[in-house]
Amino acid sequence: MEHLKIASDNYVAFTFFIGTMAMMAASVFFFFELSNTSQKWRTSVLVSGLITFIAAVHYYYMRGYNLETGDSPTFFRYVDWILTVPLMCVEFYLITKKAGAKIGLLWKLIFASLVMLVTGYIGEVLDPTQSVLWGVISGAAYFYIAYLVWFGEVASLSQTAGPQVAKATRILGWFVLVGWAIYPLGYILGTEGGLFGMKLVQDKAAALHAMDIVYNIADAINKIGFGLVIYALSRSED
Repeated sequence: MEHLKIASDNYVAFTFFIGTMAMMAASVFFFFELSNTSQKWRTSVLVSGLITFIAAVHYYYMRGYNLETGDSPTFFRYVDWILTVPLMCVEFYLITKKAGAKIGLLWKLIFASLVMLVTGYIGEVLDPTQSVLWGVISGAAYFYIAYLVWFGEVASLSQTAGPQVAKATRILGWFVLVGWAIYPLGYILGTEGGLFGMKLVQDKAAALHAMDIVYNIADAINKIGFGLVIYALSRSED
């Protein structure tokens, strides 16, 4: 039972705990602000609350799993991502909908995000001997999302949706380009036979723990940050 208590030097469990509380607090904030949000932005703020709420629940379980086993909760992390990342992509459709975004754009974003995550899980967990192949497919889906946001339909629609939507889209685009980049980096470092793999790491367990800490911090910043950008947008336009 020694893992059930967070030791003072257990930074992995500590960041799981902080992530749980931060994202739960963000969820409460977004949900309570719904009644003060204009109708056209209410769905966007609701989705922001759902993203952080789903993440908070998963982080609660991931913290417990890590404390009980000492292992990295890879499976639970991917379950969290496969629910929250598509919802983050949905936000791009919602904020450009008034500029004429079609349902096809929504399905493109959702499909690309699912391909990115499913192939990432296959390469990291189910078929690590082919991690480079699966990583390339996952990376291609990630860059496709980034392309849509920066140069494709999302970018062009945001320019006709008004300056505030265009500004929000650019900020969210930076989250995708910079904030999400930590995930493929973790994949590269964390899979056997990957582009670098653990062959370059002397202590595999320490490397996985370090990546858990980075993932936890990045998740909180990305998910809460996404929601705050949407919230700010809902307050900047009537």
